[in-house]
Amino acid sequence: MSAELSFFDLFWQASLLVKLVMLILLLTSIVSWAFIFQRSKTLGNAQREMRKFEDKFWSGVDLNRLYQEISARQVILGMESLFCAGFKEFIRLRKSPTTPSNAVMDGTYRAMRVALSREIDELEKNLAFLATAGSISPYIGLFGTVWGIMTAFIALGEVQQATLAMVAPGIAEALIATAMGLFAAIPAVIAYNRFSHQVEKLENNYSNFMEEFSSILHRQTLSSEGTVREG
Repeated sequence: MSAELSFFDLFWQASLLVKLVMLILLLTSIVSWAFIFQRSKTLGNAQREMRKFEDKFWSGVDLNRLYQEISARQVILGMESLFCAGFKEFIRLRKSPTTPSNAVMDGTYRAMRVALSREIDELEKNLAFLATAGSISPYIGLFGTVWGIMTAFIALGEVQQATLAMVAPGIAEALIATAMGLFAAIPAVIAYNRFSHQVEKLENNYSNFMEEFSSILHRQTLSSEGTVREG
């Protein structure tokens, strides 16, 4: 009996539709785990790079030298991207003596907002798939379960004497479809909630940096304007 009710035997004995449901859920689970590992690595790197940059930024390093050092790289991500976008726009607007300080700061902040939006889009990449997999996988499995049980009872109605051995395989294959749906959904939901929280924390840190960096640049603008007036 145990051999007859093994997973692989039940899969091969299942109807074509239930097999298709199981394969869809298996593929969904594989893709979900691939995205889980990918996002975990990406968000972990983003957090480490953010802490590394903050330590360097608040160490009192010269902003011009820091900008030149970072902009020389081929790939700029995370908080460094916000810094470079804002500082580049700040320098460009400051070159025009007719540009008022408010316009300089508004342009700088907008540049950082655009960079922030791009960074968040990159961090949230593939999270929509995890959310979708977590929400629909149980229903796909339930559909397979309903179909398998319906098929089992239809077959049961065609015989005069019903036994448990006759209906057990059909019900078992149906329940396996539900189990596979949960197997695909639970890790996806857990990962989605965890990654969404991490992205939210990173976004808050990025936004706080934008405000603090804008204040630093604004003070520099006021200081330079005061020097010009005194001269």
